[in-house]
Amino acid sequence: MHQPREKVIITCAVTGNQTLPSMTPHLPITPEQIADACLGAAEAGAAVTHIHVRDPATGMPSMEIGYYREVVERIRAKNTALILNITTGPGGRFAPSEEDPKIAGPGTLFLTPAKRTEHIAMLRPDIATLDLNTMTFGAQVVINTPPNVRKMAKVIHAAGTKPEIELFDSGDILLMHDLVRDGTLKGPHLASLVLGVKYGFRPAPETVLYARGMLPAECEFTAFGTGRSAFPMVAQAYLAGGHVRVGIEDGVYLSRGVLAESNAVMVDKARHIVELLGGQAMSALQARAHLGLADAGRTTRSAAE
Repeated sequence: MHQPREKVIITCAVTGNQTLPSMTPHLPITPEQIADACLGAAEAGAAVTHIHVRDPATGMPSMEIGYYREVVERIRAKNTALILNITTGPGGRFAPSEEDPKIAGPGTLFLTPAKRTEHIAMLRPDIATLDLNTMTFGAQVVINTPPNVRKMAKVIHAAGTKPEIELFDSGDILLMHDLVRDGTLKGPHLASLVLGVKYGFRPAPETVLYARGMLPAECEFTAFGTGRSAFPMVAQAYLAGGHVRVGIEDGVYLSRGVLAESNAVMVDKARHIVELLGGQAMSALQARAHLGLADAGRTTRSAAE
């Protein structure tokens, strides 16, 4: 579909990896804060919340399964419809040491596919992200080799979880086509076009249209921008026939010079943009039906097991 949808899915990415506590006092850090941010985003109109976790003591990114479990349980105790989208992104970062570049230096977090997906196998969320990018990321490199991506996809599928394919540049879309051809990815597909990461897709209308045209058949897509492009890309994604995403993971400002006091106010602004353009936000239940997701009770039960 290459025209605006009547109804779109709003995803809220509430904390992420890259946003630092020094950037905003409103960053959710503890499992309780992250869960509350997800619930607040849902009340504002998000059908999906994208979840990372953090070390409560330092505020820095974490992969601790106990934190993921607590976030899921806290959300499900109050909202059984909200779609939970959990990251598998951490664990693909490599920074070569200055003395010997084949040896990992400071900033490296490079883990096996099994380690990067073990929380998905245990918690069985509705959706799990699957990054296809291998790219320069700041002073480091993110590495997602095709063999490792295939291994991670296998765990995600075995958990009964839908992969959301994260695409940072055009080569990632070509890899997605290969994964579709060999049966690693099974349609209908769900993809996100990540715009605004340095050395990746530029956040511009022509980029969204170009990338949209490369996607496989039977592919729902979200396009979202980082930093100052976050809200302009809400409008562009909607106009291009896609879904939308905002959140403190992607940007900390509600408008120029004004920090977003919560994820909920970002969702509220995104929903307002969509409505001004003639669309509506899907409810979580509508989004579940649209994406062919299982009853939310499955996540509640598995998180408690």
